[in-house]
Amino acid sequence: MTVTLRSLETAVPPTILIQEEARDVFAAQPGLTRLGQRLVRTCFDSAAIDTRHTAVRELSTDFRGDNPMFYDDASGLLLNPTTKERNDLFAAEASPLFIEAATKALAAATGISAADITHVVTVSCTGFFNPGPDYKVVRALGLHPSVQRYHLGFMGCYAAFPALRAAKAFCEADPEAVVLVVSVELCSLHVRTSNDPDTIMGSSLFADGAAAAVITARELPLSGPVIELDHFETVLTPVGEDSMAWNIGDHGFEMVLDTYVPKIIDEHIVGALEPLLAKTPELRAFPYGSIRHWAIHPGGRSILDKVQAKLDLSDEQLVPARETLRRYGNMSSATVLFVLKHILEQPAEEARANICSMAFGPGLTVETGLFTKVSPALVPHQDAVLAGHA
Repeated sequence: MTVTLRSLETAVPPTILIQEEARDVFAAQPGLTRLGQRLVRTCFDSAAIDTRHTAVRELSTDFRGDNPMFYDDASGLLLNPTTKERNDLFAAEASPLFIEAATKALAAATGISAADITHVVTVSCTGFFNPGPDYKVVRALGLHPSVQRYHLGFMGCYAAFPALRAAKAFCEADPEAVVLVVSVELCSLHVRTSNDPDTIMGSSLFADGAAAAVITARELPLSGPVIELDHFETVLTPVGEDSMAWNIGDHGFEMVLDTYVPKIIDEHIVGALEPLLAKTPELRAFPYGSIRHWAIHPGGRSILDKVQAKLDLSDEQLVPARETLRRYGNMSSATVLFVLKHILEQPAEEARANICSMAFGPGLTVETGLFTKVSPALVPHQDAVLAGHA
């Protein structure tokens, strides 16, 4: 049985942050030491990010309003709202993004309607509310009230993989299942001014975005490129438990992102890939670069540099990850889905092409997936009729 991701759509808040402008705001905050100012400029300038999106409208250079909560344009000061205030904004701003991304994914899934959805899996680590985003999606899209709902919360940047893996398991258990996966992360709600290197690094990298996918094993016509979900693996590196973490503080969620993380990935990425590639011996026998597409979560520029060098991947193979980072920043769990969408939209050179995908998160956890991009324009007609072939 083949489980297929039949549509993949994204959404972002309208407010855009220009990296240089954001850098200057953070660097100008009172209370920064000279070292803190240098770290702000270094982190922002070396992030390989041009623009990011944020749900915090106050951070827009065009925004004017009374009683600011996050940023006072008149004084240029970054403010420090409580965790409750930040979470209240999450509840208000995340719901529309969950609904927008889900609506777009459902509309793009040829042959599937709202009545076909059997499961909804939502993902976020940047806020909480209940009835939650899974409920909001069911109500807004007019899904059947008996749809099974699951929410994966507070897992971090790798959480799209458990969501996709769960969707695959649901479809393998019931060949008629149709699963809607939706990830929304509003990381910018938790930025703050600080001399702490981890906090500065997070402020220079993290952003807001949403992605949604429709997944099924049903036999349906191929109208555009799709992704077959072949294999997943999870690996915990032997070190790094304290090097990447996500904690709840009194004034927002607090990121721990040690500068040692790229070194950990460099030392353990080959071992993390071994159990995944062992499931496809013909791939394991060849250099990593022989796998055409690489959907790597761009946790930061240095992480991508380490992965590329260690696996001897070409600049072209890193384009989807680097372009996602440059245009959108790190949107936590949604980011790797943006990278996969970039790969889906690339002109196809062959009917079937392998994709190796990975993301990193607290633990240090490495989630990996092996997929196949199917391009119907290059598939013989008799094979292009069914995506869910046995």
